[in-house]
Amino acid sequence: MDSISTHRAQGLFDSANGPLSPTSLHSAVQEASPSSMDATGGNDIEAQKSTAGPVTKTQSAGPPYSIYTHRQKNFIVLMSCLGGLFSPLSSSSILPALPVLASTYATSVPVINLSVTVFMVLQAIAPSLTGDLADMAGRRPAYISSFLFILAANIGLALQSNLVAFYILRCLQSVGSSGTYSLNSGVVADICTTAERGKYMGAAQSGIMLGPALSPVIGGILTEYLGWRAIFWFLFIIAGVYLSVFAVFVPETARKIVGNGSLPPTVWFNRSVLNYLARRREVKSWTLKEIAVKRKEAEELVAKRQLRWPNPFKTLRIVAEKDCACIMFTVAIVYASWYTVTTTLGTSVRSIYGLTTLQAGLCYLPFGAGGALAVYVNGRLLDWNYSRTCRRLGLSVNKRKGADLANFPIEMARLDWVWSQLYIGCGALVAYGWTLRPEAHLAAPLVLTFLIGVFMTTTYNSLNILLVDLYPDSPSTASAASNFTRCLMGAAGSAVIEPMISRMGSGWAFTLVGLIVVVASPMLYVVRRWGPVWREERRIKMANRKEEKEAAGDANARPNEKK
Repeated sequence: MDSISTHRAQGLFDSANGPLSPTSLHSAVQEASPSSMDATGGNDIEAQKSTAGPVTKTQSAGPPYSIYTHRQKNFIVLMSCLGGLFSPLSSSSILPALPVLASTYATSVPVINLSVTVFMVLQAIAPSLTGDLADMAGRRPAYISSFLFILAANIGLALQSNLVAFYILRCLQSVGSSGTYSLNSGVVADICTTAERGKYMGAAQSGIMLGPALSPVIGGILTEYLGWRAIFWFLFIIAGVYLSVFAVFVPETARKIVGNGSLPPTVWFNRSVLNYLARRREVKSWTLKEIAVKRKEAEELVAKRQLRWPNPFKTLRIVAEKDCACIMFTVAIVYASWYTVTTTLGTSVRSIYGLTTLQAGLCYLPFGAGGALAVYVNGRLLDWNYSRTCRRLGLSVNKRKGADLANFPIEMARLDWVWSQLYIGCGALVAYGWTLRPEAHLAAPLVLTFLIGVFMTTTYNSLNILLVDLYPDSPSTASAASNFTRCLMGAAGSAVIEPMISRMGSGWAFTLVGLIVVVASPMLYVVRRWGPVWREERRIKMANRKEEKEAAGDANARPNEKK
């Protein structure tokens, strides 16, 4: 590697003043951070511009990042949000019905509860396939295949009467529903620039956050009045309605297939019915030259795409990256702590306060409301902080054309507020454990679950958005990698929290969970401090690998040309 490439791998490169070392990069980042602002709220603008170096290149020229209108984006994100509901609905709606299911199958509640752990283990593995499929073949085929799995599993669960069949079909249900999580992030990355990604990602993930609160309530009502089989009939019906609307109205958004949305999909499974009809009307107004240009661009994208069996090991490669590993490990720890609350809340309030199944399900509402509010507000906060970081570095924010993040401190823009949110959430988690006792009013743990939902979810949401920013070309695969670690950790948390409570008491059990989260939190400082350096090293490595592949392809093509 030459000297310039070496310095670029270490930090920013200023063409006028020479290379900046990691220390200089860190100083530039720190000058832009809120903690270093003076009383007037700003630093010396000239100093900021001098540290920006090539950051001024972040505003890309050319066509818009996405051709979709504000209304179209809202509809696509709404459908993504509703699709994200199916993962938590499928996993948590049976929680109130566990005692009834145990009685039906003449077994114990722990045996039935084991299906929740198995569900989460598969929920960790399945998106590795779905995410790679979505990045390779498109979002539409990945969504459609996921919902076909959901439909088949739910109709089977509603009709079967055997414990083994119940477990097998729950596994199938997990494979289908868990894919919607990684697809959720991929769709937002397709249509939204970095400057507005927080707002739209927050809206898209609000379904994922609301699901754990709504599903026990829905499951409790259906079990109470219609029986446990009604849960699966309900999921079958709403999945069928969703798939019908999706097939007709939702366009393909994967940038490897349709670019910024202006290129027509060349394969039938990438076309929605509405997209096909609208494109036919649009083509009538094109000139022959415009048709030829569009067809050529679409064919070039198709030529680059290689349809193959999805490779789950691409997810593991992302897990192996240093900055991504730190982010995903922290996400997994936060999610596991969050899941220890959701798995024990219903049983705890039933045993302590003598609530019915339906009443216990309603106790999840504050938790879900806090999570949904968190992703909505936090998304706007992240967009505001991104814009502020650009201004501190003397940049303008272009929401239409997007930005090149190669030399932009995106880690700082996403992590500025995480620590305060994380520590407040840990405090609420510890306090929640100590309020789970008969002498405490029911309102106390419910208020604390609302706070846990707010502050743990904002941390979780910020880190997931940062992960998508780090892998804009493979957002679904990156989300699947995060899903892999968080679900495995969540499964472990749900498996150990009940034994911990029985041996240590709820107070000390949740105190230990909170301490584990605090101990893991310095990994975020590591990402903020060294993340830009690791990201640049990865960019150069991937660029070199691409050049080697192209050179090898040219070398193989020459002998064929001679023949």
